[in-house]
Amino acid sequence: MGLEIAYEKGQTPLSEEEMEGLLIPTITTREELNEFEQLNIEKAVEWYLIRKKFKYETILTEGFIFEVHRRMLGEVWSWAGETRKSEKTIGIPWHQVPMRLRQLLDDCKYWVESQTYSDEEISIRFKHELVAIHIFPNGNGRHSRLMGDIVMKNIFKKSVFSWGSKGLIGKSDTRDKYITSLKKADLGEFDDLIEFAQS
Repeated sequence: MGLEIAYEKGQTPLSEEEMEGLLIPTITTREELNEFEQLNIEKAVEWYLIRKKFKYETILTEGFIFEVHRRMLGEVWSWAGETRKSEKTIGIPWHQVPMRLRQLLDDCKYWVESQTYSDEEISIRFKHELVAIHIFPNGNGRHSRLMGDIVMKNIFKKSVFSWGSKGLIGKSDTRDKYITSLKKADLGEFDDLIEFAQS
């Protein structure tokens, strides 16, 4: 019996080929998958937010973006840290990902250097655009939140976000607020997403 996943609102379904990238064949339920992914992600959070410090020039590079995703999910998925090669219900066409990511990195460097927005808004705009591009087959939301935290801690020397103070996996009012604030950010209104990230 293989893994069958029921997707929650806002989660991106995996293709059959992407499902074949599961590295732990004993996983058969969504709960088991969540548990293994969370353990992997906790190691990455410790690495990026507690054990290591990173320079601004390092963070805003393609290599760093991909390495963070690989550290987050590389013990669970073979495609961790690799650009998706399939279309998703959200995100840009997959073949445009490399170009849009380069544009985002250039934009973020400009925002930082010219102080275009507040530190918090730069971090949140960066996080939001990573999700909008949807670089990876899965884990984009979790990856983008960690990237927002890395930017806050290492570039702006500020506390990381609390992201609603509760888990965003599964059904909850917290997840609904998060999805609603993301949809407003899609329209260029970032206040709710910033407020949510700090709640």
